[in-house]
Amino acid sequence: MLVIDKPAGLPVHRGPKGGPNLENSFRFLQYGLPRAPVLAHRLDRDTSGCLVLGRHRKATASLGLLFKHSRISKTYWAVVEGGPEADEGVIDMPLGRLNAERGWWMKPDPEGLPSVSNFKVLGRGGGMSWLALEPVTGRTHQLRVHTSASGYPIVGDNIYGNGPRFGEPTLHLHARKIVIPISKNKEPVRVTAPVPPHLQERMRACGWNGE
Repeated sequence: MLVIDKPAGLPVHRGPKGGPNLENSFRFLQYGLPRAPVLAHRLDRDTSGCLVLGRHRKATASLGLLFKHSRISKTYWAVVEGGPEADEGVIDMPLGRLNAERGWWMKPDPEGLPSVSNFKVLGRGGGMSWLALEPVTGRTHQLRVHTSASGYPIVGDNIYGNGPRFGEPTLHLHARKIVIPISKNKEPVRVTAPVPPHLQERMRACGWNGE
């Protein structure tokens, strides 16, 4: 497998309108294998950080099972407007599709699929909070909907929050760390992605020390 540091603003798939996308570059990541790697999961276009690729079919199938059964732990860092009252907790909020026209957009829905996220406040300042978010389930836009519906949308979220359609601030959501148990007899693989420039100013306002 490969774990790459995905830049914010670049979609992983080629959209219906074409344009730049991450998959176009996968052929440069073959490193001697006959086929290009493929996505083992996905990140939103405006989310940065750890993205896992399978280098061949067997690896991709194994990774798919690990993701499906929630064996891979993911930690995201986010800067949110306001923040939760508690310093840590669990958001247990079923999610369903908003409507057919909006495709991937989601909403809280008591009849929807179970959706659980853990949160921990890492810092506060300037009317914002810096959170570590761990999705227990893997629903589309889960962290974005969970934080927004809880009253503290992610800074720059132009779907579920107050972010502008164009320009700054862009989405302040970063796939910070991923832990992948690839073997029963070995320690899991742990990968950490550095904080991208567009998050740093607001994270510093919340007490981030630059590491």
